[in-house]
Amino acid sequence: MRTRVGVIASVHRYPVKSMAGEWVGGAMLGWHGVEGDRRFALRRVSESGGFPWLSASRCADLLRYTPLAAPDGASPPLPSHVRTPEGEALPILGGALAADVARRLGAPVEMMRLDHGVFDEADVSVIATSTIEEVSRLAGMPADPRRFRPNVLVRLEAPVAFGEDAWVGGVITFGEGETAPAMAVTLRDLRCSMIGLDPDTAEASPELLKAVARVNQTHAGVYGAVVRTGAISVGMPVWWIRAAVRD
Repeated sequence: MRTRVGVIASVHRYPVKSMAGEWVGGAMLGWHGVEGDRRFALRRVSESGGFPWLSASRCADLLRYTPLAAPDGASPPLPSHVRTPEGEALPILGGALAADVARRLGAPVEMMRLDHGVFDEADVSVIATSTIEEVSRLAGMPADPRRFRPNVLVRLEAPVAFGEDAWVGGVITFGEGETAPAMAVTLRDLRCSMIGLDPDTAEASPELLKAVARVNQTHAGVYGAVVRTGAISVGMPVWWIRAAVRD
């Protein structure tokens, strides 16, 4: 049961967890997600729990830091510097950047590089444009796709809000042929206060999260695990393969 559900509208990666992302025309989809995605994260030095990474839900100003894109053709495509909200470019692994963030947070942090990335639930996140548009309509305010921090934004052929929910348990492929890159859709994306943060100003608006909670149990988009690697790019067809039903 293979159904064409849409096309890739845009591809995104976020070199540093919770900092500004990059819109890219295409990228390699590897075993650990989009190449260069979330390969750096700030560790809360005083946190000894199982997930010590700093996110914008704790320090909204993180969204206003911009990792500076690696030169074209760099492999892996990792930034060497980050531009602060005040416009200063600081080395990504230097003490000055960590100190700048720590000053805003009020607690010490340390930048870490992690070859396999830092992800909340799964390596790849996907959301449909129709879902974002419906959330925007329900909330009565614009909903910039950047608020949802997807890796892949899909334009559905049948634009149904929250239509991605039906993909859970199946497989999504990007492109044509038996060797096309693919991901197993593992679960719905449970949203948090981050979608209420303006990606440019970090100002909070609760309306968007309230809308998602009201109509779809706080879920918008889906997560997945890569099952076949390869290049993905804007304009590629997106296919859904329904999971086989066993008696």
